[in-house]
Order: sequence, then C-alpha cells, then structure tokens
Amino acid sequence: METTFGRNLKNLRKGRKMSQRGLADELNVSWHTVSHWETGYSEPSIDQIKLLANYFEITIDELLLD
Repeated sequence: METTFGRNLKNLRKGRKMSQRGLADELNVSWHTVSHWETGYSEPSIDQIKLLANYFEITIDELLLD
C-alpha cells in the first residue's frame, strides 16, 4: 500500500528523472530498498529520512506529509 512518504519519494525521484537504481546508488542502498520505500512495504530509518531530505533539499515535513 502506497504511503504519503512513498508517493512523495517517487515524485521527487521522477522529478529528477532518476531510476530507483540511480537513487539507490546515491544513497548507498539497494534498489529493492527504494522500491520498498515507495510502495510502503518498508520504511526508512530516521537517519535515512534525514539523508533523503538533505539529498532532495527539502524539509523532513515536506518529505513525510501531504
């Protein structure tokens, strides 16, 4: 089940014209991890959330909330 976070992450990634593998490489995780985050199968740790917000140059709130 897609979550708000998953939808936001997918939109941010696609906005940069990145594949899941490309984002995974930037974050030093597997593409499966990015896929699981986007689909809501799993959630990132708080450290990974901070890294994602920093990478996309947005706040954590913008990443997690509608």
